[in-house]
Amino acid sequence: MKHIVIGTAGHVDHGKTCLTKALTGVDTDRLKEEQKRGITIEIGFAQLTLPNGQRASIVDVPGHERLIHNMLMGATGIDVVLLVIAADEGFMPQTREHLDILSLLDVKNGIIVLTKCDLADPEWMEAVEEDIRDQVQGSFLENAPIVHVSSYTGEGIEELKAKIVELLAESPARATDRPFRLPVDRVFSIKGFGTVVTGTSVDGTLTTGDALMVYPEMLETKARELQNHDTKVESVEAGMRVAINLAGIDKKDISRGCIIAEPGSMFQTDKITVELQLTPDSPYRVKNYSFLHFYTGTQEAVCKVRFLDRNSLKPGEKAYAQLVFKNESIVARNLDRFIVRFFSPMTTVGGGVILDVQPRRVKLNSPMEIERLDRLHSTPVNRIYQMIEDAGCSLIKEAELVSASGLSAKAVHAAIQELQQMGVTVRIQGGFAARKVLDELEEKASIILKKHHEAQSLMEGMSLSEFRGKLFTVSAKTNDVVLNYLKDKGKLRIVGSSVSLPSFQADYSPEQASLQAELEAHYLKCGFEPPLNTDVAESFGKDPKLTRQVMARMTRDGILVALNPNVTCHASACKQALDTFLGMFADADAVAIGDYRTKMGISRKFAQYFLDYFDSQKISKLTGDKRVLLKPLK
Repeated sequence: MKHIVIGTAGHVDHGKTCLTKALTGVDTDRLKEEQKRGITIEIGFAQLTLPNGQRASIVDVPGHERLIHNMLMGATGIDVVLLVIAADEGFMPQTREHLDILSLLDVKNGIIVLTKCDLADPEWMEAVEEDIRDQVQGSFLENAPIVHVSSYTGEGIEELKAKIVELLAESPARATDRPFRLPVDRVFSIKGFGTVVTGTSVDGTLTTGDALMVYPEMLETKARELQNHDTKVESVEAGMRVAINLAGIDKKDISRGCIIAEPGSMFQTDKITVELQLTPDSPYRVKNYSFLHFYTGTQEAVCKVRFLDRNSLKPGEKAYAQLVFKNESIVARNLDRFIVRFFSPMTTVGGGVILDVQPRRVKLNSPMEIERLDRLHSTPVNRIYQMIEDAGCSLIKEAELVSASGLSAKAVHAAIQELQQMGVTVRIQGGFAARKVLDELEEKASIILKKHHEAQSLMEGMSLSEFRGKLFTVSAKTNDVVLNYLKDKGKLRIVGSSVSLPSFQADYSPEQASLQAELEAHYLKCGFEPPLNTDVAESFGKDPKLTRQVMARMTRDGILVALNPNVTCHASACKQALDTFLGMFADADAVAIGDYRTKMGISRKFAQYFLDYFDSQKISKLTGDKRVLLKPLK
């Protein structure tokens, strides 16, 4: 059977705890102060066994306005709410605040329970019920059943259980294929066992012995023992009340508000992008850069709000915003729900959903950014597509999308399949890229190479390293994979360390061919004492840039040899100079520069150019003031 968490909600002293006891036989007011004052201070828990044998956890929350932070912790992870309203008092302000909170937390199912019916006459209850229907109009409880009960006499309790059974049959099961997560609401130590934490498991499954991480402290631990309502179990899953005995963790190192989760499955952040919605009856509007009290799971923090397309938010409105946590960080996943309260006085004003726990820098008042967030906030297919597009050429993998999206593995897989069928994403070596991104990259690559070919028409192509730097905005391991994808599509030609457009041919134009012939004749004439490259570029042709291009092509073709960055000679002269050098070793083990200069009949400067070139080619090396061969002559 599905594991379901039922939460109570409603005004203080409207009978939530008494109703829980009437349903389960358990008094959830365990503190002496609670029993003395007759009000719930801390959240309480009990197990409910329904007529069909199904078991559910009931979370009893405080109703007092000063204890809203505890109510919010109790509301974490509930599937069904029992909105408790006393028949003798009717709908109260705190009832409204609780209903607003439940709506903002995206609770979708519930029953309205009219308690203390033994204290009100039928006419009064009829008026109260009519008022309730008006108050819940437009909310998720608009069509919810209203059950009359008396926890004192037992009236309506069995009918309420039957209604719960009906409602649970329609309630969807929690996602168990997401990484396990438990927001901590209690921490205590048991002698002989160690530290124990409790909470409502909101995602995944956990088995005794599984590795865990305590966030945000980043402490590694294991589940030594598991319990569900004081019963030892081997495994637990989403929708259960859980107690975990943590291995190797001291009680002082963990507190309420921490998250116990699968290692690497949570994001710690000091800034999030959200959709923020104010309740229609919020007493305040929220201005840009206002401070707010923030609640998610069992965590509390203070944040500053920055709207992306406006200066303020009025009651009933919603907008995209970034929330910045100045002095602390929060731990969350995408699509988590949250509540915000006005900074002072503290009253609930709104809440919403986290869209990006690791937001990029965004421009204000950008229609493109708003469209992007619209997609992140719509269907799973649109959300996954946007995340693939955001990933650019990093070729994000399916497991990474599951971890980052906030969706279940099943939902992510289905979304990817649909995107593949639509043809808007491309699978490359196990990762995914948006076809739009690849098309834009292909166009950018074509523009870069066309410009290069026009400027360097005699070069076979651009160097791969230079091309990568101009094509990709970020360095990534997958860049070469994407380049090979474009190559396989016939959009690029990659030869060695050079890249070009497939249609490009590095041929001489008539003007360049004429210049090439003049240059070769000049270098042949210069022999062993060629001029500087800069002098050649200035004295040949109409355009020094064009001359340098022809010289570079002649060097690449082996007609010329670059002795160093500033001096080039004809290849035949270089060969003759090398033959002379090697011939000198027939009668000597080492050759001095003076002897080589004399043998060649050239100045010391040019002798130095040739000898340094031979060294650079690993033919010889300088030992003392003479050159020796690195390899013996055959």
